[in-house]
Amino acid sequence: MRRTTALRTALSAVLLVGAWAGAGFPSASAADAPSAESRTATGTRQASAGLLAAMQKDLGLTESQARARLSAEKTATAIQPDAQRAAGASYGGSWFDRSTGGLTVAVTSEKQAAAVRATGAAVRLVTHTARSLDAAKARIDQLPAPAGVSSWHVDPEANKIVVNVVSSARSDNDVRKFVERARDAGPVAVEQTAEAPRTFSAGTVGGDPYYTGNVRCSIGFSVYGGFVTAGHCGQAGASVSGWDGSGIGNFQGSSFPDNDYAWVSVGNGWWTVPVVLGWGTVSDQLVRGSAVAPVGASICRSGSTSHWHCGNVLATNETVNYSQGAVHEMTKTSVCAEPGDSGGSFISGDQAQGVTSGGWGNCSSGGETWHQPINEILNRYGLTLHTA
Repeated sequence: MRRTTALRTALSAVLLVGAWAGAGFPSASAADAPSAESRTATGTRQASAGLLAAMQKDLGLTESQARARLSAEKTATAIQPDAQRAAGASYGGSWFDRSTGGLTVAVTSEKQAAAVRATGAAVRLVTHTARSLDAAKARIDQLPAPAGVSSWHVDPEANKIVVNVVSSARSDNDVRKFVERARDAGPVAVEQTAEAPRTFSAGTVGGDPYYTGNVRCSIGFSVYGGFVTAGHCGQAGASVSGWDGSGIGNFQGSSFPDNDYAWVSVGNGWWTVPVVLGWGTVSDQLVRGSAVAPVGASICRSGSTSHWHCGNVLATNETVNYSQGAVHEMTKTSVCAEPGDSGGSFISGDQAQGVTSGGWGNCSSGGETWHQPINEILNRYGLTLHTA
């Protein structure tokens, strides 16, 4: 195995310590890897001081509020599948309500309300089912979108489809026509965004994560046999090298646009472990699963350019209108990102969420970033997430 004399900011070379595999660092077992959590004498997991500090900084929370939120979100994530089953055909969507610290489930009939409440979720009566809203969004997905339309998604709390329009283009005739046609497809609300979305790949910069030609991106999550990342970072068959210039492997599958995901094989002395780099901001985070965090939950991102930042889940199943074409089934977050962060890890607690695709803004002024959900990537390629 290759070795290096120092951890240097070279962990700046890798996003995921599963990418330590990728970074040519000495082998580490899950037991030896730095943990996102510590354990009390009773065995209860506690969030690391670094993670709590990051949430305080990026989400404006106190330490006690951060601890309480992590606990509440874990509960909400766990009951979400049961609550959806209890709602049945009446299900209108769900979200984590930060004001109450619990999961709220929308239903179109009072008949299911008691069963949903029995799971521990709150209930809101709405007009449209999630299935009908998803069908309306699918019709909107078929419309040609002008550059001034940023994205669109189903908002369960609003019980509508939200179409995001770039502020400077809100009066554009093509944008107006798109919105009119979208309203013919279903209940639509229009919101404004500051900038159009773009992907977050970057030109070669020495000493960073992985390269495909002159493109630098970030590793997402370790899977058995390789790692997952963004599709716009490379096409199937393209070779991948690490921060030290040595070969890692090749893109085995890639899709962009329509989707934005890919997976890369790992070999040549590189190996994988279930860890996401904290970049010294937080402890390196162990990955223990891929349970989907609800809308409203906190989420953090690790990337090779801007490193570690946190925010909230804003929307799921959003269609993003990049200049290269639309990408579907994305999750929107309030986390910032910058060029070179593409492909990097989105994680909520110790649960993998997805790989960084693109967004707008930066980590100085703020912005929004989308990720492609991890479970979709695993299912598409038949991969197994490497977990601790």
